[in-house]
Amino acid sequence: MPRSIIIFVRLVDRLNYGVGRFAMYLLFVLMGILLWSTISKAGGAPSLWTLEMAQFTMVGYYILGGPYSMQMGSQVRMDLAYARWSDRKRAWWDAFTVLALIFYLGVMLWGAVDSSIYSLTYNERSPTAWRPYLWPVKLVFCLGFFLMILQSLAFLFRDIATIRGETI
Repeated sequence: MPRSIIIFVRLVDRLNYGVGRFAMYLLFVLMGILLWSTISKAGGAPSLWTLEMAQFTMVGYYILGGPYSMQMGSQVRMDLAYARWSDRKRAWWDAFTVLALIFYLGVMLWGAVDSSIYSLTYNERSPTAWRPYLWPVKLVFCLGFFLMILQSLAFLFRDIATIRGETI
């Protein structure tokens, strides 16, 4: 494989590993928000912002953790025949399926970018009492989908290397 592709794959892996490790700590932020919500409700003065902030934090946790989950291979797979195949046959199948994944993620990224542009242009706000701006969470979607596309491309390059009898 060309050196530039090897550098790309290693850089994407390092980037998604770091973002994924950061995203794991968002679970603690979420717990803090929910704890504050519980305390404020028990104190008789419920906070308006806690429910939506918990939802936004969960979006970041889920979307930014997605590429890391892909990288670690912790997604659910159904491998009735896959486990018995050779590495090369698995690489052919993975290269085919990752192309479908890249197409799907591309459509999702397109929708996220379009929605983010709308949100930024019109200062879109949530219709709740707290009324936060929605563009920050929409940008998180854009970033997450972009990182997933990069991780999918890294998988594709690894599969091509395996088909060629090389490793990255």
